[in-house]
Order: sequence, then structure tokens, then C-alpha cells
Amino acid sequence: MEVILRDHVENVGKRGEVVKVADGYARNFLLPRKLALLATPGNLKQIERERVKLDAREAEEKSLAEAMAARLAGIEVIITRRVGETEALYGSVTSADIAEVLLKLGHDIDKRKLGLREPIKKLGEYTVPLKLHREVIVQLPVKVVAEGKPEVAPKTESA
Repeated sequence: MEVILRDHVENVGKRGEVVKVADGYARNFLLPRKLALLATPGNLKQIERERVKLDAREAEEKSLAEAMAARLAGIEVIITRRVGETEALYGSVTSADIAEVLLKLGHDIDKRKLGLREPIKKLGEYTVPLKLHREVIVQLPVKVVAEGKPEVAPKTESA
């Protein structure tokens, strides 16, 4: 089935593109969520009329994301956790924990925008990607330190 995307859909296409997708995917996901329209001549004309507004909105979203990236450039997130004798964390550090620390620092970030593949379970320094816009991704340094100890953590790979 051919549809016109009204918004960017990951791994499918960009806003305004005409793409061919499976019938069930269009009927059960894209159309009910108003992410796409059927590719009819009338809908194609409507999308062409809306394209100027969409391009302006896209540029505005990108500029806002770049401004947020500039504000986040100098920030390092430090999270303290209780640890056992073998320096294993009690619990783990998730994207919700990182988003909570960012909120305390004055940056309201949705935890779903943090690209943490799996929770952090060891002390150390990590790099977590933060996707502010599909073209603007910030590498956010996150340091997990032991509670009540000086902020000396071993350097580890990125998360």
C-alpha cells in the first residue's frame, strides 16, 4: 500500500515522502496514529500545499534542537550510587535516572531520547547518546560514582 508520511517515521521515511508499506502496517499503525495518509491524488495535492509549512516547522525544530545541544555541551552528569565490597552497584543506572539528574540541572529531557542500550551496572565514565532531533545527537558524558566516596571512577567504554 502506498502512503504519504505526515511525520518522520523511523526506518520508513521522512515527512512528505510517498512510501510503499505493508497493508497491515498502514492500517493498524500509520493511519490510526495519523502518521500517514493514503496516496490519493487529492491527498498528494494537500501535502504539496502543506509542504512549505512543514519545511518551516522542520527548520524551527532543528534550530531548537541545536540550541539545546549547545546548552548541553558543557554538562557532565554525575550519578552517585551505593556499592558493595566488590564495587558492584546496588541496582543500576537507567535512562530515567539520567533524565532525572538533567531535570535537576534545568534541562527537561524525555528519557526516551536517551540512547542507553542497557542499564549501567558498574562504576565509571560512560558516553550516552541523546537524540534531540533526528539530525542532532549529543554525546552526553555520564559519570557513575560510589556514594560517600571521592569522585574518582575508572574510565570505561561508552554505553
